[in-house]
Amino acid sequence: MKAEVLKGHLDALVLAALEHEPAHGYAIIQRLRRRSDDIFRLPEGTVYPALHRLERDGLVKSRWTAASGRRRRVYRLTRAGEEALAVRRLEWRTFSRAVEAVLA
Repeated sequence: MKAEVLKGHLDALVLAALEHEPAHGYAIIQRLRRRSDDIFRLPEGTVYPALHRLERDGLVKSRWTAASGRRRRVYRLTRAGEEALAVRRLEWRTFSRAVEAVLA
């Protein structure tokens, strides 16, 4: 699925990908791909701007780590990010039910 289709939903998807465990950008991309049954195939150039935006807004925090000789920036949800994810889930459920009611 093209990234343009996810516009407006990408931030919520990234927050959800970080809900249970911190991760670096590529791992987030892989989680989204796996959890969507290979539907969300996002390029790195899509996810990193979202991560920077979420960090700027205080919804995620990052730190540098080293693994296997590579430095990676690892992101985790903040308390505000957890709250924002809960709100976005509620909004999504309401929206998707309404769309389903119209399209059914």
